[in-house]
Order: sequence, then C-alpha cells, then structure tokens
Amino acid sequence: MAKSTIPESEKDPDFWKEWAQRTLKNALTLQDLNKNVAKNIILFLGDGMGVPTVTAARILKGQMSGQNGEETQLEMDKFPYVALSKTYNTNAQVPDSAGTATAYLCGVKANEGTVGVSAAAVRSQCNTTQGNEVKSILKWAKDAGKSVGIVTTTRVNHATPSAAYAHCVDRDWYSDGDMPPEALQSGCKDIARQLFENIPDINVIMGGGRRSMYPRNTPDVEYPGDKKHNGTRKDGRNLVADSGKKSFHKGYYAWNRKELLSLNPNDVDYLLGLFEPGDLPYELERNKETDPSLTEMVDVAIKILRKNERGFYLLVEGGRIDHGHHEGKAKQALHEAVEMDRAITRAGLLTSIYDTLTVVTADHSHVFSFGGYTPRGNSIFGLAPIVSDVDQKPFTSILYGNGPGFKLVNGTRENVSTVHYEQNNYQAQSAVPLSMETHGGEDVAIFSKGPMAHLLHGVQEQHYIPHVMAYAACIGQNKDHCRANSGSPSLSHISPTLAFLLSVKWLLC
Repeated sequence: MAKSTIPESEKDPDFWKEWAQRTLKNALTLQDLNKNVAKNIILFLGDGMGVPTVTAARILKGQMSGQNGEETQLEMDKFPYVALSKTYNTNAQVPDSAGTATAYLCGVKANEGTVGVSAAAVRSQCNTTQGNEVKSILKWAKDAGKSVGIVTTTRVNHATPSAAYAHCVDRDWYSDGDMPPEALQSGCKDIARQLFENIPDINVIMGGGRRSMYPRNTPDVEYPGDKKHNGTRKDGRNLVADSGKKSFHKGYYAWNRKELLSLNPNDVDYLLGLFEPGDLPYELERNKETDPSLTEMVDVAIKILRKNERGFYLLVEGGRIDHGHHEGKAKQALHEAVEMDRAITRAGLLTSIYDTLTVVTADHSHVFSFGGYTPRGNSIFGLAPIVSDVDQKPFTSILYGNGPGFKLVNGTRENVSTVHYEQNNYQAQSAVPLSMETHGGEDVAIFSKGPMAHLLHGVQEQHYIPHVMAYAACIGQNKDHCRANSGSPSLSHISPTLAFLLSVKWLLC
C-alpha cells in the first residue's frame, strides 16, 4: 500500500468530534422547515452524473486547489436535503436521457428515445404523437407569468432541454434534415422548429445547435470553411431570424462569448445564444475567447430572469458530463462536473434560499467507478497502489464496466504505466469493448435547498421531482395550498438582522 499523508489535525480525536458536533448543530436547524412559496425554481441537471461521478468530482475539485480532495465539499454537498431518484424508463431498466428528461420535466415517465410525450407514444412512429403530448414545468411556469430559461452545454435541441418544450417521438429529429420523409409527410415537426413554435416566448435560451437552425448548406458564422458545420434544414427556414429574437423589444441574439458578456442584463428581456454549430466544447478544450463557460451563461441568465416580479424557472444542464463518460474520457467528464458545481455556486450567490428552490440531480448514471485501495490524496486520475495479482500489471483507479478503453497488446491487457493516463483524452480501461460506453441503471442523487426542499426525501420515482417544484412555486396543478399565502413569501420566522443581511446580499449581487 502506498504511503498516505494524514494531516496532523486529523490524528486528534477531538478534530472529528468537533466536526460532527458542528454538523449536528446545523442539522438541528432543519427542524424549522422552509415552507415559503418559491418565487424562483432552478433545476441543475448533470447529465450522466451518477453518485460515483459526484464523489470523484468532489475529490478533483479539492485536488485542483491543492488539497487531498476527499474532505472537500462540492456546492451541491452543502444542500441540506438529499434523496435518491429511480431512473428507469417505462420500457427500459437502464434509461436514456430523453425518457428521463420527460420524467423530471413533465412529471410523467416515458419510453426511451422520446421527449415530451407519454408512454403511449412509440419511438420513431410519428402517428403516435398526437394526443400523447405532455406539458413541462417550464410551460407551467410560463403560464403562471414567470420568466423561463434554458441553459445547456449541449445543443439546445438535445434530449434534456428538448423535453422542456418539444413533443417528439424521436430525440434524434434535431432538424427536418434529420427526419425520415414519412414523418415529415405525416405532419411531425423537428425539435429545433418546436423550440420556437411551441413556447415562442422563452426568455433565455443558451447552448449550441446553430446548424439545426439554418437552411441546408448555409455556412456557419464561426466556421464558414468547414462544411460539416453547415446548416441542415430542408425547409429553407432561418429559425434564428424567424424566431424574432433579433427584433423583439429588448431581444438579442449572440453567437460568441464577447457578444454575450457585452450585454447589460437590465436591458435584455429575451436572449437567444447559440455558441456552436453542435454541442459546446468540453470545458478543458473551451476557447475562452469565443465560448462562454456554463457559469458565465448561468450568471447572465439569472440576471435577466430575476427582473420578473413573479419570479422565474431555469433549467441548467451540464450536458457534456455524459459525453465524456460515453467516450471513456473520465477527465473530461469530471471537469465538466466541477464546472457545473461552479455554476451552482454562482446561482446561489444570485438568489436566496428563502424564495428560491434549487434542485440538483442527474438523469442517469454511467458504468464508471474508481477504487483499488488508493491512499488518501491519490490523484483521482492516478494508479492504484497495487498491481493485478492475475496479470501482474498496474491499473488506474478509474475504470469503466464497458466502453472504448478496452485494449489488448500482444493478447493481454495494456500496461497503463507505459501510456499517459493523466492526459485530458485518455480513455480509461474497460472490461467489455464497446465503441461507446453505456449508461448505468442505479439510482442517482437529488440535492435540494430552499422552499419545500424537504419534500425531496427518501427514495423517489424520478417523475416526482417536477411535482415538488411546482408545489413549492404554486404553479401547474398545485395551487390550492397557496391561496392563503398569496403574494410574496413570508419571512416572519427570520430575524430582522438576518433579513437585512439577505437584502444587502441581493443588492450586492
């Protein structure tokens, strides 16, 4: 076993006892439940962010700041309530991101590969769409007069965000250029088109996906010489222009970081930001001149949305955590998770727990793990301290159950000590060879804080999440309990000093 460096303070039993006592005192404060009305509701969705990913991201965050890592707290770790979410789709034990998005956004479990439709709809069968549409919490919030927004590091018409506004029996129908002729002839609409037509006044939309918005062969504004980024639409429409965001009163369109950060949120009521033809790049590869970070997008989004006196609903997706895992690139995935945690921190500084319910969860997990009896402070991307007692070769702590990292050299497992296993795009070894690693089927965590956050407890079905959020905000079907508490949430149980400090914090932000 490799030698571990134990901080001197941790050798004293009083260190652990005092830590536990502080934690206990904090826990006792939770007996006074926050039953305020949630003026604002925010959902952070880490795509593919299973519990092992959360733990590994926590360690990475600490190691990035020079600590051992294990003792570090992610921002989501600080949330007072944690539950587990059962992620299966109606027709799948191990789910996909479309059926799960329908669950945690529309409150209805659905089939894999479908968005915004019930389980009566069949994937890729256009004629099963009509009559099986289900509305999302974004729509419930908009109907209640709230401002609404979507921020993602994937395409804005990818599986997760699309369930907030679209009703589509195939998650891959990004534009009409991606649809079979029979689906178009039967009257089904592509997801990009639905983004602007189903709920035409979404206040903030940010992510990637430009190529789905422009006519086929239209050169991309950022990569005009690269044909793979050209527009894909067959109908000849320019959805960016058609959306009216450019001509809206206080409406703006931005396609790069400079344009986004030059905006004064006080002068913006509607924002469409499309920063790449497809998905945004990984955080480790992001061009900091042209592409905003997830934290920057969240900052601008909240500053725009919070101007509405009735509050807002915001969906934020750290979507490329999932992509990193699918490619077997754990380093990319974990840095994406750390960046999402930064965005959660920023959102917390711009809002108050007294009128904002914030929920952090995942749609599903991955067959990602780390182990091997590594010592305290071991690099999360490093080697286990022992070699295999079967093939006598070292192995990394991080491994996948399946995926592209499976590799044989001269008929045996590759010796990882001969490769650069800490590089950004290293593909961790896997047990089963697949071109793309798969999702995992275990429960995922739900972290929550703010009004009614205590209702997210225990082990719950995934579709329960939006019903709690709607109940807290008095929107959708959950309104009867709010009639006696109409208007602003009561802060009567807060001391005058604390209320004053909260007001000052809001003004400073």
